[in-house]
Amino acid sequence: QVQLIESGGGLVQAGGSLRLSCAASGRTFDSPGTAWFRQAPGKEREFVAVITWDGSNSYYSELVKGRFSISRDNDKNTVYLQMSNLKPGDTAVYYCATHPRGAYASPEYGYWGQGTQVTVSS
Repeated sequence: QVQLIESGGGLVQAGGSLRLSCAASGRTFDSPGTAWFRQAPGKEREFVAVITWDGSNSYYSELVKGRFSISRDNDKNTVYLQMSNLKPGDTAVYYCATHPRGAYASPEYGYWGQGTQVTVSS
């Protein structure tokens, strides 16, 4: 079992920044990567970013590339999502996930956190 807890969400003005954290516990050592997804009201869950288990590679949605940065600290079992130049369109609940069952950008992961709300005002 794996437990994931996200934190760091909140309300921010357009152009501002937030850093999300995803703290993991349990059987985390055998996941090839950890991803962030987001889901806005009335929309499907969409891929944001993913980082490999050792931090050597990361991939981003075209919607956030150049504004968001994913990183990890394996000593702390934590993955971060630094979000900059936020836009109202980034408003969503952000989820982290581990143990992908398919392509990294597909929302087919074995474990999910409860999500953290990010609201960007214009």
